[in-house]
Amino acid sequence: MINVVLHQPEIPHNTGAIARTCFVTGSKLHLIHPLGFHLDEKSVARAGLDYWEQLDVAEYMDFDDFLAQNPDARLFLVETRAGVLYNEARFADGDFLVFGSETKGLPVWMMDKYADRIVNIPMKDVGRSLNLSVCVGIILFEVLRQNDFGGLT
Repeated sequence: MINVVLHQPEIPHNTGAIARTCFVTGSKLHLIHPLGFHLDEKSVARAGLDYWEQLDVAEYMDFDDFLAQNPDARLFLVETRAGVLYNEARFADGDFLVFGSETKGLPVWMMDKYADRIVNIPMKDVGRSLNLSVCVGIILFEVLRQNDFGGLT
C-alpha cells in the first residue's frame, strides 16, 4: 500500500479528486490539519464521488500528530523546485508521499528536516506549478510502476 499525505490542503475539489485516485489504486489518504475546508463540503463529495465512505483515510491534528501515529514512516516530500527528479528516486511499498498545500507548498522547516527525501516533477519555470491532484497522480503511478503496480489490473 502506498500512502498519500496532504499537508494542510486548501481546495476541496483537489482533495476529492486525490481521494478518488487513492481509492482506485488501493492507497491510503492521510490528511494533516488544518484543512482549508470541511470534509462534508459538496465539492469534496462530488470529486470523490461515492468512494469517500469506502476510502482508507486518516486525519491528524498536525504534522507532529502524524509522526507520532506513523513513527516508522519512510517519507518522500514532493516539491516543485527542489530535490531529485521523481523518476530517479527508488520507492517501496508502504512509502509515504507528502504533498503541501496548493498555495504554500510544504513548510521550509519540513524541507530542511527531510532535505534528502525531496522529489520533484520537471516543468517549465513559469511561476506556477501543476495542479495538486495531477502531481499526486504522477508520483503515485511512478511508485506503483516501480512496484509492479501492486496487483492492479
